[in-house]
Amino acid sequence: MREPRGLRRQRNVPTINDVAAQAGVSPMTVSRVINHEANVRDETRRRVEEAIAALNYRPSAAARTLAGGDEIRIGLLHSNPSFAYLSAFLVGSLDQASRSNVQIVVEKCDDDRSEQSAIEHLLRGRVDGIVLPPPLSDSASVLSALEATDLPVVAVATSHAPDWAMSVSIDDRQAAYDMTRHLGALGHHRIGFITGNPNLTASAERLEGYRAALIDMKLPEAPELIAEGLFTYRSGLDAADQLLELTDPPSAIFASNDDMAAAAVAIAHRRGLDVPGDLTVCGFDDTALATTIWPELTTIRQPVIDMSRMAIDMLVREIRARKASEGNVSGAHLVADYELIRRQSDAAPRRRPAARRGVRAHETQ
Repeated sequence: MREPRGLRRQRNVPTINDVAAQAGVSPMTVSRVINHEANVRDETRRRVEEAIAALNYRPSAAARTLAGGDEIRIGLLHSNPSFAYLSAFLVGSLDQASRSNVQIVVEKCDDDRSEQSAIEHLLRGRVDGIVLPPPLSDSASVLSALEATDLPVVAVATSHAPDWAMSVSIDDRQAAYDMTRHLGALGHHRIGFITGNPNLTASAERLEGYRAALIDMKLPEAPELIAEGLFTYRSGLDAADQLLELTDPPSAIFASNDDMAAAAVAIAHRRGLDVPGDLTVCGFDDTALATTIWPELTTIRQPVIDMSRMAIDMLVREIRARKASEGNVSGAHLVADYELIRRQSDAAPRRRPAARRGVRAHETQ
């Protein structure tokens, strides 16, 4: 029985996707090289030409017109430990993709070993650009691998994106400064802080803002009031326990995201403390979690949905400009507005009953 003609061709003839995979670029980049377009780096052009020669590839008419096609596929590479943050990011991304009439391909990255395979899978899916939410937006290995592909990239929630990539962020340092000053204005003098993942630039900037506010308010910076977190709920539980075990515990805890703030509220309740009567707790991000716990969180509203929309829009504009041979038109680093949102989890400090300070609830029963 004779095999279908298309199947015989698929088995014997290399495709533009094969060339793209071997050169480590997108099919659109291969098409630009085939069409002798100017907006391709010399090193990238060399790799593509070597792959074409090695595979003995013969461009088809479709390959020659690929770069000017209207269909756009955006890759979204993620490994965010916060389900609330990721959900908000996906909502904004999918909404903007629908408005821009483009497709989104979502790829999960679990650990360092899967980063390269996830990127390669996106390339095989013929994506035209990639958006990186945190923490991958700060991953040196991911950014290095993507730079070699010559694809346009938007890194989100990082203020240290490389020059060749685009980015969307907020002023994390100023936002943390404002929240810490807010707590000081309420009368809190011992303000605990739960840091974020040390590998992320936003974590360092939020810690810097907290420290700067303490200095400006002439409050002592006590090292024991800073507990390490990882942006996960589990790490927030451990950090809050650590802070509330102190002989002189804080009257307020400012966590670097809402997941860890929610965990701090849970620990306070487990210890028999009233929030905010005995302990003020504030978060960062204003994800859906901030209004699904009790009391609802006072937090910094980072417009995650809007930031993801902005990222997709920037990426689509860049891809279309490249397809139209207009060169790189974006290269933008946008800073979105944030807002301090007051809800029910903050209040002026009051003297707590001695029997309840720093004591687990089950130990007093």
